[in-house]
Amino acid sequence: MLSIAQKLIVPISFCRETFMKYISRLLTLLLFVGFFGFALKNDEIVTLKYFFGFQQSAPLVIMLLIFFIAGAVIGAMAMVPMVYRHRRDLTHHRKTLAEVEKERDAAQQAATQAPQPDSVRNT
Repeated sequence: MLSIAQKLIVPISFCRETFMKYISRLLTLLLFVGFFGFALKNDEIVTLKYFFGFQQSAPLVIMLLIFFIAGAVIGAMAMVPMVYRHRRDLTHHRKTLAEVEKERDAAQQAATQAPQPDSVRNT
């Protein structure tokens, strides 16, 4: 019969995963509350003045959100050429690796085969 203490002991891996889930949810909640509080504190209308007399008015939080999203999109677009270059290089390296493995397998197969006998000549 198991004691109460033994029933309460849970495998460490389960505890670690559960603990990390709770920590992740707690951090998410804290970030949400922080950003929500930031939005409530910064609801003043700001005017963004462009060239040629064009201007736009919106709450400060909306302006910050727009520029944050624009920065993330521009950053992601700046990474696109590098990602494609790495994919092309990866494809090239995979092909090279396949050729090297094929040559290695052929060499191993040739090494394991018995040598061909010399032909016997009738003189």
